[in-house]
Amino acid sequence: MQILRVNNIAVSYADREVFRDLSWAIGDRDRVALVGPNGAGKSTLFRVLLGEVAPDRGHVAIQRGLRIGCLPQDVNLPPGKSLIETAMIKPPALAETEDSLSEIEARLADPSVYGDASRLAQTLERHEALLADYERMNGGRHASHVRELLAMLGFEADDYDRPTRSLSGGQKKMVALARLAVAAPEILLLDEPDNHLDMDGKNQLERFILNYRGSVVIISHDRYLLDEVAQQTVELERGRLTVYHGNYSYYLNERQARRLRQQQQFVTQQKEIARIEAMIERFESWAKQVLSRKHMLAARQRRRMLEKMEERGEIIEKVSDQRLMDLKLDGWRGSKKVLELKRVSMAFDDDPLFLDASALLRHGERVGLIGPNGAGKTVLLKLILGELQPAAGDIVVGPSIRIGFYSQEHQTLDAWLAQTPLELVRNMQNSSESNAVNFLLRMAFSYEQTRQPIRTLSGGERSRLQLARVMLQQPNLLLLDEPTNNLDIASVEVLEDALDEFNGTVLIVSHDRYFLDQTVDRLIEIRDGQLREYVGGYTEYLVAAGRLKAG
Repeated sequence: MQILRVNNIAVSYADREVFRDLSWAIGDRDRVALVGPNGAGKSTLFRVLLGEVAPDRGHVAIQRGLRIGCLPQDVNLPPGKSLIETAMIKPPALAETEDSLSEIEARLADPSVYGDASRLAQTLERHEALLADYERMNGGRHASHVRELLAMLGFEADDYDRPTRSLSGGQKKMVALARLAVAAPEILLLDEPDNHLDMDGKNQLERFILNYRGSVVIISHDRYLLDEVAQQTVELERGRLTVYHGNYSYYLNERQARRLRQQQQFVTQQKEIARIEAMIERFESWAKQVLSRKHMLAARQRRRMLEKMEERGEIIEKVSDQRLMDLKLDGWRGSKKVLELKRVSMAFDDDPLFLDASALLRHGERVGLIGPNGAGKTVLLKLILGELQPAAGDIVVGPSIRIGFYSQEHQTLDAWLAQTPLELVRNMQNSSESNAVNFLLRMAFSYEQTRQPIRTLSGGERSRLQLARVMLQQPNLLLLDEPTNNLDIASVEVLEDALDEFNGTVLIVSHDRYFLDQTVDRLIEIRDGQLREYVGGYTEYLVAAGRLKAG
């Protein structure tokens, strides 16, 4: 049953058309993956559904009384509160209903009300409606419901008193999701809810989405997550929606098949159009030579036929691909022993992160570094970079090794935020303006973006610029800290291909399970202060760790 319908909407920003004639329907208990390149308008579509953006034309039809909740990309929790205090803040609708119930109950005790049969009947009717709303929002079990949701999302009672400022980005998202879900909106819109979540957090998020009683629409770049939870995949590209009735893997296969059919139909139709246009030219030529009204009418008739095909939208478009960055990580052979950790220990305020950690990376290896949030993965990268010093042990980088570092929060760009991408590239490359512009264009930046301050770029654009910076450093050891965050899936696939061709060594911190399966041949897990090594990608790690059955 459809509970929301988008009817032929169009939205434009600053003379740029985001959507045109976009239609879509969401059904009861749907599980929808909304995919598409960065900048396609996925978050804008969410804002249209929430009523925050009014379409230029068309409309959104919503079932009466339906509630929509949204988890945004960036979450801000109230300051100065603990985790449990924040989670227990009642949804506005529930708080308003409780206030109205208190007011009604006070009126029922008023002699002027209970002494007047008509007013009493009206008040009791209103009281009954409010009680029904209160029950629908689980008002009577709000506190217990919050605790159930927190447990489902991976929190324990020991976490409750933690101040929200001490929570990781992923934990803040899960607290916000619990607050959102306790109100039980009929449709949940989740905008990249898995960003900054560790592996355990992603598993808990999957379980939550699968068990949610309403409909869920999720924007995510985690291909394994989309495969697990989505029953329908909706692609938003070039202002249009295309629906695929299956998960992400089904979408990839079906999309390729549809594009092949479209290209074949395009070629066939173009041949037919060319034949008709040649016929029109012959008729017009004959009409001029012999002044034949018959031939002139025949030419007009066929030209009008082509015009009507275009008016009815029957002209098949040529298949075109999204413009992608041209990422080439050349690398070069250096020391055979690239990096060695020798009994390294690290602690903060007497709180040990890892003890006697040892590991060796050799030339050409692709190694993934995994572990729960807070285990010390980013700290280990800072130790390798020399930004921190270990409490004990040694870190040895090969003598002919040049490191290229990609930081999770784009910190490598901090010193350049007031400058432009063009200025950054020219400074690093010592090149002409035209060469620097051409380089940035190959990295999928527009000409205008090359000249705007870096601080105005989106997260995905900063990620591409950071990759461009790494590319210019010409390293033979890559340290990548969550490189897939903020990149759309097509860009992640470009990165996967570039790493496959890279003539060097790679150490990747990532919670993107599909990405790890595609790129690494060995995993190092930091857990409980220890480093453990596993051969293979993430799926092989799950089998070896006893979390997945072989085969």
